[in-house]
Amino acid sequence: MKFGISTFVTDEGIRPDVLGAALEERGFDSLFLAEHSHIPASRETPYPGGGDLPRVYYRTLDPFVALSAAAVATSELLLGTGIALLPQRDLIHTAKEVASLDLVSDGRALFGVGVGWNREEMRNHGTDPKTRGALIDEQLAALKEIWTKDEAEFHGEHIDLDPIFSWPKPVQKPHVPIYIGGESEAALNRLARYGDGWLLRGYTKYQEAQRVRGWLADQGREDVQFAVFGGPTTPKVIDGFREAGVERYTFLLDTLPEAETLKSLDELAKVASAHR
Repeated sequence: MKFGISTFVTDEGIRPDVLGAALEERGFDSLFLAEHSHIPASRETPYPGGGDLPRVYYRTLDPFVALSAAAVATSELLLGTGIALLPQRDLIHTAKEVASLDLVSDGRALFGVGVGWNREEMRNHGTDPKTRGALIDEQLAALKEIWTKDEAEFHGEHIDLDPIFSWPKPVQKPHVPIYIGGESEAALNRLARYGDGWLLRGYTKYQEAQRVRGWLADQGREDVQFAVFGGPTTPKVIDGFREAGVERYTFLLDTLPEAETLKSLDELAKVASAHR
């Protein structure tokens, strides 16, 4: 099992290029960055974690800009979104951003996606929260067309594209690996149909990872990779996910200034080393 870091990169924490270099120096495998385009002032949708919404949610950098900065400061680190809120994103711009990151990084991009939870945020982008699941399914199918065909088109209920040209194409073939976020039945069905990997949150029980691994095998999807986003440093949990067949485990890194972040990374690197 390989170890990486998941975090929020903001204007108040360590720079993404410095963070990427520090991760690679310490032997980490990957970096997954969270995304929020903005936070509506209304705050009607409750924070799933309970209590007040953490400050980092208000201040995230664009993940593709931040990951591109990390890409030029590294040579091996995998660079992922964890997660990109695809239903509230423009499809064609997103196709270009993902492919461009893959090109800039020489084939190190991972595309983690999910439907999101903040309904006001979605509505500000013109997205209907009630249909975001059906929308993301069509978006994923359309992205694969754009990435794999010189002249791509897609006709669905929510996405309707007459033939288009879009370059660059991803370096990785057939396309950048798509990691589906979420643990609901709908998310797992989406995973089986469209995903190359499952990005499960750290509070998910490792027994559930074992169950899903078996369920996917029954669907003929033994090829799906598992990655844990924001897992705890508890040895029992780490070992449990390893036994469940998780290929990649990321620790949640607090968003802090550079000096404090580097100290935290030193401690997390020790935990990772003890479990390699």
